[in-house]
Amino acid sequence: MSIAGAPEQDWTAALALVMPVLVPAGSPGTAASAFDRASLHFARGTAGGLPMHWPGPAGIPVAVAIPATGFHVLVNAEHVAQWGVEPSVVISTALANLAAWSNSTPWDEEVAGGRRLLVSDSGEGWDAARLLLPDVRIFLERELAGAGRVLVAIPSRHLLVAGSATASDAGFADDLRAFVWANEADADEPVDPRLFILVDGGLEELPPGA
Repeated sequence: MSIAGAPEQDWTAALALVMPVLVPAGSPGTAASAFDRASLHFARGTAGGLPMHWPGPAGIPVAVAIPATGFHVLVNAEHVAQWGVEPSVVISTALANLAAWSNSTPWDEEVAGGRRLLVSDSGEGWDAARLLLPDVRIFLERELAGAGRVLVAIPSRHLLVAGSATASDAGFADDLRAFVWANEADADEPVDPRLFILVDGGLEELPPGA
């Protein structure tokens, strides 16, 4: 592939590849809202080399990645300007690609006693981002809410864990939180060490000790 036809340069080459990824809060980036619709450029003073972000669940930023051999390139303002499309097009395309991937990617299930976990750990790097999809949140609530509150964790880009336990299982949240902390601390691409409750399709942080 020539440089001119590379995904970083050519939107027609990128549109089938781009995928959303969750990144840690506070990660440097350029807000998608800084884009100037009329000029197809980002606002003056914007750092074009920084990844483009938009707000995700529970304040976790979302970026767009272009997969490459052995690594991912995060889409920045310069890519978007080069492509000549608006950020909303990049974002909607990335979410559509994620949905197609998610629909064909199975979940692992773990059941022990009254505890049940659904785990996405494909190794492809899109697992945590599945939480952006309304259909996934509906699926997790439908599958897990019967046993009690649905707890969700996204400690790394490569892992999404959702689980529930019986009301009498007072240690479930603490055990899951300990797993999340250990996984986030060891992750090459960490996202968030918090534990969340999935409520009516939205995320609410579960404070320590709750």
